[in-house]
Amino acid sequence: GVTRLLLTRIPFFKEIIVSSFACGSCSWSNTEIQSAGRIQEQGVRYTLAVTSRQDMNREVVKTDCATARIPELDFEIPPFTQKGVLTTIEGLIDRAVAGLEQDQPVRRATDKEVASKIDEFIGKLRQLKEVHSPFTFVIDDPSGNSFVENPRAPQKDDALVVAHYRRTPQQAAVLGLEPGEKPAEAAEDLSSEVLQFNTNCPECNAPADTNMKVVQIPHFKEVIIMATNCDSCGHRTNEVKSGGAIEPQGTRVTLRITDPSDMTRDVLKSETCSVEIPELEFELGMGALGGKFTTLEGLLKDIRDLVERNPFTLGDSSAPGRTARLQEFIAKLHEIIEGKAKAHFIMDDPAGNSYLQNVYAPEEDPELKVERYERTFEQNEDLGLNDMKTEGYESEGASGR
Repeated sequence: GVTRLLLTRIPFFKEIIVSSFACGSCSWSNTEIQSAGRIQEQGVRYTLAVTSRQDMNREVVKTDCATARIPELDFEIPPFTQKGVLTTIEGLIDRAVAGLEQDQPVRRATDKEVASKIDEFIGKLRQLKEVHSPFTFVIDDPSGNSFVENPRAPQKDDALVVAHYRRTPQQAAVLGLEPGEKPAEAAEDLSSEVLQFNTNCPECNAPADTNMKVVQIPHFKEVIIMATNCDSCGHRTNEVKSGGAIEPQGTRVTLRITDPSDMTRDVLKSETCSVEIPELEFELGMGALGGKFTTLEGLLKDIRDLVERNPFTLGDSSAPGRTARLQEFIAKLHEIIEGKAKAHFIMDDPAGNSYLQNVYAPEEDPELKVERYERTFEQNEDLGLNDMKTEGYESEGASGR
């Protein structure tokens, strides 16, 4: 047979390698994907409530290290038991059924009881495809490179919950990552220095330089800006990290956009911050776009580019009417960027490390509302705070010895 390989770049998943095998003698074919990009900084968990046959057609990217679960059947596809695949939810169930049926003839001859139980379970899996009753589909990927389609994009999908989380040391070890070492001494004052270190371009892997600078944002805190420029392919990227600790309370910032001058406001969006525009029924989950230090206009343009590059809303993957709905959303977003339409811009950061400029500072801004709130248990879990102990651990360690 013939195996064809294609290196391609898909938004949300960075680079992937698509391999397709076809046999001319028996017509058997097989496709799989492998991640060609870097492992994301956080793991991702998609939880979908499947309620109709249309949900079975949602496209899914499942990597080698991802776990797929259906809690109602106590069914799980463990990591590294299947190759990465670009398919649908129905396709994943079909692959599971095919895997269970593979050795059934041998089981029927050696252990009829086990074979009958597996046949019964296969029947339950096939019934799921008809969606006679709702069920839950979960994909948990510590590498952060799996994805489940949102057919209502760019609007929020109420049936799909996306959660980003910090990997455990065990998950990092499985992925071949080693925990970073802490510096022995406190860092020097680097506020007036631009640090430079060698790295490789994420696009072409050519040697490149990354510049890093500590910046003090007025009326806020320190942040670290990192920028990489590649002389070989021209690729440029920048990222912002919070220079401080997680705040005691979460922050919710609401800006009422009433004038084109609002587009020039400085914005710091951390990795843990979600963005919402109620007038467009749009919500950008935490982790998307990474950390950004830009203007409100720059952030809205980044959101527009992210929506336009969604592979599930363009080309052969798009359903009738979806492209028109997408174009309508982009047109409304463009009106907001040009100051022709009023809207509310909401930033919700459980870590409290995001910022939207108050142009009247130190006085209050009539169009800007900043709320502090207590985090929920789930938000603390996503930030890794529930298992973190910063007081009293010295005495416990001494008593244990």
